[in-house]
Amino acid sequence: MSSPHSVCVVGAGIIGLAVARELAARYPGMDITVLEKEDHVAAHQTGHNSGVVHAGVYYPPGSLKAALCRRGAALTREFCQQHGVPLRQLGKLIVAARDAELGALAEIERRAAANQVPGLRRLDAGQFAEIEPCIQGVAALHSPSTAAVDFVAMTAALAADVTTAGGKVLLSTPVTAIRETGTGVRLEAGRQQLSFDYVIVCAGLTGDQFARDLGRAGDLQIVPFRGEYYELRPRAADRVRGMVYPVPDPRYPFLGVHLTRHVDDSVHVGPNAVLALALEGYRWRDISVPDLSRIARWPGTWQLARKHWRAGVREIGGSLSARRYLGLVRAYLPDLEPDDLVRSKSGVRAQAVRRDGSLEDDFVLAADGRVLLVRNAPSPAATASLAIAEHVVSAMS
Repeated sequence: MSSPHSVCVVGAGIIGLAVARELAARYPGMDITVLEKEDHVAAHQTGHNSGVVHAGVYYPPGSLKAALCRRGAALTREFCQQHGVPLRQLGKLIVAARDAELGALAEIERRAAANQVPGLRRLDAGQFAEIEPCIQGVAALHSPSTAAVDFVAMTAALAADVTTAGGKVLLSTPVTAIRETGTGVRLEAGRQQLSFDYVIVCAGLTGDQFARDLGRAGDLQIVPFRGEYYELRPRAADRVRGMVYPVPDPRYPFLGVHLTRHVDDSVHVGPNAVLALALEGYRWRDISVPDLSRIARWPGTWQLARKHWRAGVREIGGSLSARRYLGLVRAYLPDLEPDDLVRSKSGVRAQAVRRDGSLEDDFVLAADGRVLLVRNAPSPAATASLAIAEHVVSAMS
């Protein structure tokens, strides 16, 4: 389409604001508006994730995740340096706790090599003990370029760039309806009727609403998975120098319960992955009957449950019992005790599930007419946000 004069971005998470900033940089003078239903930026996935700048280790070569994670990590480092956003390059170990995991570790190493992850090394137990002395296992991959960052501060800096460039970031302005017209796109936002030449939807957990309004629900739907975290007490936190991850189960796009040191030196343990009872269900008591009804009506939900109910039961057990949760970490940090863990934050992952019950393992963008929908952008979307923004803005033309 010809270059639009006015563009609206729905959602003021890190992706939405990165897109708005990219629009302002690429098209000076464009009328750019960001609409956010909450009263602050980074309110959901951006503000509840593990705070890791991923190096691109896990993702299938040739996927959007692989390409945009590497590019996004480099852009994130540059942005944080320029804007004074806290970032620490702490490095990460991916540990095979037993011989049965060596095959999966080798596959991760193959992918990382194909993705040109910088500095990646395969280490035996004696070698990785020099990096993380308290960690036990039979082998590990070391990714020295993995970093910790304050994604909330980064998102606030993106918002400041947007407004400095003349754009508007309107908080407490929920979009309740969207439709294309002959000349543009009309939105209902709060009590306002707003019109734009083009709309980009980066609404995360609530993005399916807009796909349904536009008749573009397609073959996938967001199913929310809550990830619960613990934090190590100070007396135990010094047993971890950087980040330590288990070898993930290749059947799922989740990385397993891991240890993450943050920019403030706190160390978090998690997350797990349990089905949330609301799109924004950060606690067990957060229940939405309309959300549950939509999740239950989606055929993919039942196909997923049929295939993986045993894993679901294990995840629920870990959610309800700190001792079971601790057992996952003891596989590679065996000297932790139950009272070393303190309950911490939770996040909700907006995970697209296809009609056949398969979990979509790549970013999904859907551009048609005057609306572009970001349909699936879970981890490593925060790392890749600036690269996703480049990709999205390029897809408009």
